[in-house]
Amino acid sequence: MEELLKNYEEYLRHEQDASEHTTKNYMADLYQFSAYMKKTHAQIASGGKSALGKIDNNIVRGYLSTLFGKNNPASIARKLASLRSFFKYWIKQGAVENNPAKDVTTPKVPKRLPKFLTVDEVVALLNGPNAADILSVRDKAMMEVMYASGLRVSELVGLDIDSVNLGEGVLKVLGKGRKERMVPIGSKAQTALSNYLAKREELIGKGNNTKAVFLNRQGDRITPRSVERMVQKYLKDSGIQKEVTPHVLRHSFATHMLNSGADLRGIQELLGHTSLSTTQKYTHVSLDKLMDVYEKSHPKA
Repeated sequence: MEELLKNYEEYLRHEQDASEHTTKNYMADLYQFSAYMKKTHAQIASGGKSALGKIDNNIVRGYLSTLFGKNNPASIARKLASLRSFFKYWIKQGAVENNPAKDVTTPKVPKRLPKFLTVDEVVALLNGPNAADILSVRDKAMMEVMYASGLRVSELVGLDIDSVNLGEGVLKVLGKGRKERMVPIGSKAQTALSNYLAKREELIGKGNNTKAVFLNRQGDRITPRSVERMVQKYLKDSGIQKEVTPHVLRHSFATHMLNSGADLRGIQELLGHTSLSTTQKYTHVSLDKLMDVYEKSHPKA
């Protein structure tokens, strides 16, 4: 199956333009399935493309049964999704007729409400980088832009210089599936970004004319992992006692917009969600907050 997996990985990277994170997770899941096949169905595993059709839903169910107790439902559901995507690709290539993972029931995944920061916590976090050195100015710009626009971290680090229109106060963002969208940013984010861009040349290495907006110390495009470490640093400095990733700034953006009366479909457009149902999870957060206020305030609650 090794060659089949490599072909699929090429498809993910170059045709689907999947993110590094998505590709890494899908391939890890598929190599785990491949190891299971070598152990339990060696003849099929070594049969190449012609043997793919011998993998049926009973084999897939048998594989999933080995995961229960070792993996949580969300992880198992993702591994099943990886298999469905893999076989869907090979159906398109004409190697198999049916998708053996399609009719296998997805484990019920408990709904988890998105974590978010309060407005006061966001203010404390954004006020963390207050020095005049280039890295502090860059860090403030990154966090201001994330909170002002609700960008994913991958979208933030993927911004290019020609994606920024400070005059109009908008960013051209390349989201999932290489879908472009225009996202507005507020005055504070515009100011922070303008301050950074005025000093950005300090990070460009000798002869390194990168088009990336946000650069690391070496003058290369900053990575999502570096952004995560940066956010953790300022969280610690601000004394916020919460487990927070950069994605929480995206959740906070959506939650605060909704609590302030923003239209759900407008938030969907800003976040780049394909489905409104994905955006609707923020209504649960808003409702929870409403119920909390009611219980604390109503004399008969």
